[in-house]
Amino acid sequence: MEEIVINADGCVVGRLASFVAKQALMGKKVVVVNCEKAIISGKKKNILEKYLNRLRKGRGWQKGPYWPRQADKLLRRIIRGMLPWKKTRGREAFRRIKCFKGIPEEYKDKTIEIKNLKRDFLNFITLEQLEKLLKSK
Repeated sequence: MEEIVINADGCVVGRLASFVAKQALMGKKVVVVNCEKAIISGKKKNILEKYLNRLRKGRGWQKGPYWPRQADKLLRRIIRGMLPWKKTRGREAFRRIKCFKGIPEEYKDKTIEIKNLKRDFLNFITLEQLEKLLKSK
């Protein structure tokens, strides 16, 4: 089975997630490294408010949906949203996806960067900054 290693440094989260989901559905193993350096475009206040609202919904009487706070798990959860989760092929594709903070030793020489996933924005927040803000709240 073919394995793709993607460096998420500076990549837009939505573009990255859709690319990874499509590759996983085609049967490839996908490893995403440097997850904490991926960016979400928009104003910091609006993004934080959106994710805090999602976290609040997972508590109390509602019993979910649950959203993680760690950058690597958050990216994996965003990718899950791009997959047909209620079908077997979607769940199998999700198992083929791995996300890491930083670059593990076994993937140091294999990483690739995909140019069309990167954009320049004036207003953005990295997943690392979002993680720190979510943990402080």
